[in-house]
Amino acid sequence: MAIELDDLRRYAVSRTFFTPTTLPRAIARLGFVQADPLRAPARAQDLTLRHRVRDYRAGDLERRYPRLEVEEDFFINYGFLPRGMHALLHPRTARTIWPQAQQRRAQAVLDFVRERGVVHPRDVDAQFQHGATRNWFGGTSRASTQLLDAMHYRGWLRVARREGGTRCYALREMPPFVGDPEHALDQLVDVLVAKYAPLPSPSLGTLCSLLAAAAPQWRALRGAAQARARARLARARVDGVDWFWPADERPASPRHAPADVVRLLAPFDPLVWDRRRFELLWGWAYRFEAYTPAPKRLRGHYALPLLWRDQVIGWGNLAWRDEVLYADIGHVAGKAPSDPLFRRALDDELARIERFLQPR
Repeated sequence: MAIELDDLRRYAVSRTFFTPTTLPRAIARLGFVQADPLRAPARAQDLTLRHRVRDYRAGDLERRYPRLEVEEDFFINYGFLPRGMHALLHPRTARTIWPQAQQRRAQAVLDFVRERGVVHPRDVDAQFQHGATRNWFGGTSRASTQLLDAMHYRGWLRVARREGGTRCYALREMPPFVGDPEHALDQLVDVLVAKYAPLPSPSLGTLCSLLAAAAPQWRALRGAAQARARARLARARVDGVDWFWPADERPASPRHAPADVVRLLAPFDPLVWDRRRFELLWGWAYRFEAYTPAPKRLRGHYALPLLWRDQVIGWGNLAWRDEVLYADIGHVAGKAPSDPLFRRALDDELARIERFLQPR
């Protein structure tokens, strides 16, 4: 069956917005959920999960995290992963070898965490007074916080819970990896494809390259893993671009017909994250502008892409103040669709967001 861009667009929307389910099942279905600390009007992980979890409220993931079979960690970006998948990433062999002084500091912190059970970064800072250091974006942060982050990445610590959004750490006991690295990499690639399909060929390559940070111990095996993926996945050439998706799925199936639904999406939602794919499917460039100087922003500090049926036609900037939702909606075409169903669907979406933001 011939595949057209309209088919890929409908397929991309249909497969990512599965029937809302429980929180553990939604995380397992997604493979991982990207996290972001900004709250506008809620954190990215909550904005992503609200479309996919029944009666989800902002903060549910953080509240329930200690009881879930989920780990916070770095994959191709930072987020939440099912423990079975998380085990495929460790033990990591970090590319940077610490000098002896840093190793001694890390060992002292490790002993401190072992003694306390769970520690807040301020406890570590008070105990060791590591001082301040320059962070990756040019500012300053506590050296203890950076050390804890690095120990977490190396697999020495795990996030036990959060307090007011701050990660609290406990020891992580990771058994040695005894499986087949190639099989593990294939599983990781399949998670990425399942989350972001259909994928244009360059995006598949980008995702495979990002596994270098997720599993640096297997950097040299990524090229072969990408070649195996290209061989086992279904593919089609559409408008001069090769697209890939799981072999047992059918993009042109009539079951992917769009519904009369409006969704405001997180900037890192699976439908939005791949900016290359976004432009191919919807014909305009979406950019995350939270760190762009205000005079240079085109769409707003935390513009949420607006999906209507199977088209991303605009964006919304939302604010939640005194339990009132304020929405500023923009449209790529310069005006809203004339279809009266759109206005009703947008009102329904804003009502869903108001409920999502209400505390339990």
